[in-house]
Amino acid sequence: METLRNVIVLVHLVGFAVLFGAWVVEAVARRVRVTPLMNYALGISLLTGLILSAPWGIDHDLNYAKIGIKLVVLLVIGALLGIGSARQKRTGSLSPALFWPVGILTLLNAGLAVIWR
Repeated sequence: METLRNVIVLVHLVGFAVLFGAWVVEAVARRVRVTPLMNYALGISLLTGLILSAPWGIDHDLNYAKIGIKLVVLLVIGALLGIGSARQKRTGSLSPALFWPVGILTLLNAGLAVIWR
């Protein structure tokens, strides 16, 4: 059971890496836009995060405050990506006020996972 959990943790980390990596690629290229890869990575992170938040096969208590805060941050990222995608389709461009918080909040979510024990 621990091996399965570790595989899901790996997939969760890959989802974060793809989301943050896609954002960094766009930021470095100075293209303020949302890509479909960001949306897919967000879905992977959300799904695996919800699976990891289930109390299965672990010998310690889960930190539900941390899980809740990480979920809220992830939902805010999802809202920003959704609003950004809609505006991008409608107008052809995206406001930097929607683009930059995606990367900052993604990095914040990773920081919460690593620093908060």
